[in-house]
Amino acid sequence: MSDANDPYNVTADELRQFIERYEQLEAEKKDITEQQKEVMAEAKGRGYDTKVMRKIIALRKRKADDIAEEEAILEMYKQALGMV
Repeated sequence: MSDANDPYNVTADELRQFIERYEQLEAEKKDITEQQKEVMAEAKGRGYDTKVMRKIIALRKRKADDIAEEEAILEMYKQALGMV
């Protein structure tokens, strides 16, 4: 017999709710991903470079100091290789 305070007591209803919530989030994530693809396709259709747009989006997530440091190192490496 199982005690109601048993931490390993699993109820089918509660388990089903967790699984269904997770599945709903997965479906929402899929929808969002599809919408993001549509935005990029529209931007590309209007002549924007989506590869550069994705880089800008990634940069906007980062701290300005981190970006500046990376750009300084990139510039130094390019100079060392005669790419400037």
